[in-house]
Amino acid sequence: MSPTETLVREALGRVLDPEIRRPITDLGMVRSVSVDGADVAVEVSLTTAGCPLKAQLERDVTREVSALEGVASVRVALGVMDDAQRAALKDVLRGGRPAREVPFGPGSLTRVVAVASGKGGVGKSSVTVNLAAAMAADGLRVGVLDADVHGFSVPRMLGVTTAPTRVDDMIIPPVAHDVKVVSIGMFTQGNAPVVWRGPMLHRTLEQFLTDVHWGDLDVLLLDLPPGTGDIAISVAQLLPGAELLVVTTPQAAAAEVAERAGAVARQTKQSVAGVVENMSWMEMPDGSRVEVFGSGGGQAVVERLGDLLRVPVPFLGQVPLDVRVREGGDAGVPLVLAEPDAPAARALRVVARGLSRPRGLAGRPLGLTPVRAAG
Repeated sequence: MSPTETLVREALGRVLDPEIRRPITDLGMVRSVSVDGADVAVEVSLTTAGCPLKAQLERDVTREVSALEGVASVRVALGVMDDAQRAALKDVLRGGRPAREVPFGPGSLTRVVAVASGKGGVGKSSVTVNLAAAMAADGLRVGVLDADVHGFSVPRMLGVTTAPTRVDDMIIPPVAHDVKVVSIGMFTQGNAPVVWRGPMLHRTLEQFLTDVHWGDLDVLLLDLPPGTGDIAISVAQLLPGAELLVVTTPQAAAAEVAERAGAVARQTKQSVAGVVENMSWMEMPDGSRVEVFGSGGGQAVVERLGDLLRVPVPFLGQVPLDVRVREGGDAGVPLVLAEPDAPAARALRVVARGLSRPRGLAGRPLGLTPVRAAG
């Protein structure tokens, strides 16, 4: 029994673009299909000539079509989209949304969480990447925007080695551990510093929100720079619905600064998703704990922010100090994936699940107007 073109196209519908994570048939990438008895030829149009994952795409097409009954050989020819095809692709990806529009505005089902700290060195980026990996492992669709433009570190910590793909002015973010990631570090040469002032920082954040194709995310995490400067203000302007997750250590001095980072929410009218105390203690081989940075900082931040904002602020968890968190960041494999049973990994998963919530329309306006019955 020879395969039909219809069956071949159905098989191609099971092939996902490795970067966009949608069927290549939906993206207009299948240019032609021909069937000659038991031999099948498929022509696929790549988004760009230098697509880094074209070999994987070719393997996936070959695997799915070869699995059809009656197929003896599969020949895959890879081409490149022309201008009209790329324009059509961008329209499909935007889903009717105008270009240059932030997709996480009012009515969005994506929860946007900006991970903040008052000072550097409290492990904010480590917490961010581990939360992202833990949420993705639980089946959520997760993105991370590295908003620490001057001190970017997320690409290394998530093991991202490929640059984003561009479709004209649209940026397709690379995916690591099922997490979509964008950082200014993907656009710099080597380890060159970024020396920019406020307007450029705002423009960069805006471009990462509007030009990047994030797709339909459950959660978008932003790794903010320390403090309450330009980026924090821009996040409040561009993402007014974003919630703040405050990271501190138990140290009193760190807690006082973290409180100021959370207090930004009062001025920007944002909410605080909660507080995480990192490096809470070090577990010793005999089972005892050494509180390297003291104790009580996280609880103090929760209480002070609650009094300031006049709403309860959740204390989401305490994460032990563990050298393996640092080792995972250096290796590009977050601890929650590398050693999920480590005490710090378990604590981070508790925080991740405390932030996760089912998607739904409860409490959101549907834009419906009641109609009075006649008579």
